[in-house]
Amino acid sequence: MSKVKYYYDSETLSYRKIERKKRTTFKYGLVFLLAAALFSFMIVFIGSYYFESPKEKALKRELDNMSLQYQLLGRKMDEAQKVLANVEERDNTIYRLYFEANPIPEEQRKAGFGGVNRYKSLEGFDNSKLIIEANKRMDILQKQIVVQSKSLDEVALLAEDKEKFLAAIPAIQPVNNKDLTRMASGYGMRSDPFTKARKMHFGMDFTSPRGTPVYATGDGVVTRADNNSAGYGKHIRIDHGYGYVSLYAHLYKYGVKKNQKVKRGDLIGFVGSTGRSQAPHLHYEIFKDKERINPIHFYYGNLSPEEFSKLLEKASLENQSLD
Repeated sequence: MSKVKYYYDSETLSYRKIERKKRTTFKYGLVFLLAAALFSFMIVFIGSYYFESPKEKALKRELDNMSLQYQLLGRKMDEAQKVLANVEERDNTIYRLYFEANPIPEEQRKAGFGGVNRYKSLEGFDNSKLIIEANKRMDILQKQIVVQSKSLDEVALLAEDKEKFLAAIPAIQPVNNKDLTRMASGYGMRSDPFTKARKMHFGMDFTSPRGTPVYATGDGVVTRADNNSAGYGKHIRIDHGYGYVSLYAHLYKYGVKKNQKVKRGDLIGFVGSTGRSQAPHLHYEIFKDKERINPIHFYYGNLSPEEFSKLLEKASLENQSLD
């Protein structure tokens, strides 16, 4: 029940009831409602600013956890980068150097990504900088891993090729030391046994009894096993690949035939004195890119340093050749 208010009328010397107009009542009511609404809005605004709702707390925890995870990811990428840097260094300074391949330039290994903005979709968030930086580092790391992986694939092929090369290149004496009577003549200017004139001797002569085994000095394919080359008599030629060809002349008989594949150390024929020959011996030559070269440099596979030194000394003597 609302209180009734009065005022004192000095003219009538009596109290009179105060009559409130409806218009005034409406105005006061409107002011009260506006004040209440404003107060409520301030309460909600201040409360939301200083106090978090359960949902906001959950979102904040999720953002904090995400930030922590990105920081941990950054540390893991740092460790991965160190391991990769070590592999890259060994790749350039050991693996590629050993197989005579050019090192991969640093700018190629660590090149970034140009052109369009790859990370535009990650902009505009509270942690955009952190997210974009992590993605950039991950992309660069992935690219470096791809470059290194391709390099190791190349090194593996080089290693395989190197192994084939080392097996193919002539590397042993074609006649065993125990079967040798002597090393009769080396590569260089020598006296011709028939004309006595000095001329270039393009191979090495190994004196051995007729029928002494002759061995392939490297892996390859027999390209000739015939008597159709002037002066050589029965002879064999083996193509070792990589530009190398070995020749075995004045044979007594063959142990292989044309197009046959042979391995280093395989028996291919026997010492004889066919063709332009003064006595039983093996005339041995090596070609590199169709040019004759000194065979003395290709005996590292089965001679000791002392044996090689003696052979080198004998081969350097300007004596008479046997063919």
